Amino acid sequence: MALATQSNFANPDAAYRRIVEAHRGLSDEQSATLDAALVLILANHIGDIGVLDDAIAFAKRRLPDDSQSGVTT
Repeated sequence: MALATQSNFANPDAAYRRIVEAHRGLSDEQSATLDAALVLILANHIGDIGVLDDAIAFAKRRLPDDSQSGVTT
């Protein structure tokens, strides 16, 4: 199975709103816990380690580049 990067939702905005609404009223810690739980649940649902590896790489490419922000480590 190949990683699908186009929306599979008939209404992508509704899917986005559901995720945003699920976080409403949560603390930062609760929100992070919810995100982690969703990732694990959905990764298990997919059940393909290759797709998981591709998804991780795809997501990491979208992280901000700290070298452009002036942040030093």
